[in-house]
Amino acid sequence: MADDAYLFLLPDDHPRVGAAVAALGGLECAETPAVQGWLSAHGASASSERTRILPADSEILLPADADRLPVPLTERELVAVREQCSPQPVADMERQLLTYRETTEDWQALVHRALAAGIPAPRIAELTGLDPREVGGLTQS
Repeated sequence: MADDAYLFLLPDDHPRVGAAVAALGGLECAETPAVQGWLSAHGASASSERTRILPADSEILLPADADRLPVPLTERELVAVREQCSPQPVADMERQLLTYRETTEDWQALVHRALAAGIPAPRIAELTGLDPREVGGLTQS
């Protein structure tokens, strides 16, 4: 894992940016001695509303006077951080794209199951929007 995000303490007079660490549940990095020591040195806790996190590619949004710590995240945690930091319409669209990716990763298996269930290839093509030749090609295998 690389430094994927910045943990920071939001200054009192600054507008809210980033995601509250507490809203994300248990981030693996929050349990490390480095993060625990950093929080302790600043008299803060991971459950504080002031303890926030931003993806590294959003570093420009960090308040100039905010204490910060680069932290590694798992891919799943990074997706959650980005989702929490995005405006709601963007977060909703990104969630839809992830769902689409998960659905289409194994589309051939889905088509095979539909064929095995007795759904005709033209109907599968109509329902999925797949090219009828692609669906027809799977009936041959």
